[in-house]
Amino acid sequence: MAVAKIRNRIRIENFFDLFINTFILPYLGFSIMLQKGPRPIVFCGPSGSGKSTLIKLLFDEYPDKFGFSVSHTTRNPRPGEENGKHYYFTTKDDMQKQIDSGEFIETAVFGNNMYGTSKQAIEDVQSTGKICVLDIEIEGVKQIKASPLQPLFIFIKPPSIEELENRLKKRGTESQESLQRRLASAKTEIEFGETPGNFDLIVENDNVEKAYEKLRNFIMSQTNQQNQNGIS
Repeated sequence: MAVAKIRNRIRIENFFDLFINTFILPYLGFSIMLQKGPRPIVFCGPSGSGKSTLIKLLFDEYPDKFGFSVSHTTRNPRPGEENGKHYYFTTKDDMQKQIDSGEFIETAVFGNNMYGTSKQAIEDVQSTGKICVLDIEIEGVKQIKASPLQPLFIFIKPPSIEELENRLKKRGTESQESLQRRLASAKTEIEFGETPGNFDLIVENDNVEKAYEKLRNFIMSQTNQQNQNGIS
């Protein structure tokens, strides 16, 4: 009798999973692919935190394991940037139409330009069998948290605002106005990043080698755990 009840429960659960994946999620604009396979990884952190350096180290060590989700932007390409590789460059009108039609999983506006990650960009990476990596801002993190994607969230933080300011000044790319704007934004980002429950891992990038070791160990541990659970 107990076995029959368990079998009926399994049938009911399978039916609801099939119904949600077949009808509900596609209606909301999420394909089944976004729900399957290894969990994507979302990186967030203020400009100057060394986030891009850590991501590059991860890709250099595991070139066949991770794939980068190419974002859309309405800003003009910078010298050396290629459409479809660094960004998908588009217009505000076209991007707004795509947003209105539910094609994006997250969007943000910075410096009067629109940025966003399309659902198709994530699926393009997942279709290759790689773990999808996203590099997004806080507003994008909040939007993804409200979606069915369920990625790992990793926050990269500088050791201090003073050190962050020194790093940004050394770049030589910021005006005094843009520098202050980035620092003000960084304070908000760090406050959000340090709030318990917002991120699965917080990495303080004071030393690149130590920061990368912490990052890599966490990701490999999570990946191995997923493999043991039959998620691949």
